[in-house]
Amino acid sequence: MRLLLDNNLSHRVAEDLREAGHDAVHVRERGLGNADDTTILELAVNENRVLVTEDTDFGILLARYRAVTPSVVLFRSSDPLTPAEQVHLLLTNLEGVADSLAVGCVVSIGRGHLRVRPLPLRPIEGG
Repeated sequence: MRLLLDNNLSHRVAEDLREAGHDAVHVRERGLGNADDTTILELAVNENRVLVTEDTDFGILLARYRAVTPSVVLFRSSDPLTPAEQVHLLLTNLEGVADSLAVGCVVSIGRGHLRVRPLPLRPIEGG
């Protein structure tokens, strides 16, 4: 799977995913460590990658523009996940959501939960 890791995730996550056989790139490897969210979304679309992040703003942008790409995996947890936990969650769950990611969705994932919402998302009222 082709993945783009957001700046709020450790580069170790990308490295571990590559070791597991995924085509994973961190935004810093593209010189976009300080890029805005729109630029990161555009990169994910242009490179046909699933964006992996902890930033809920991406869901807001996808809803606002009724976008159907890119798919996003959003880590959600009441207490921070370590890079190793993030890798484990991805490797454990990617196969099960691969078809949804291929057609466009937001996957919210954390300890003990997984939610898949198809794209386009409904716009947020007042947003």
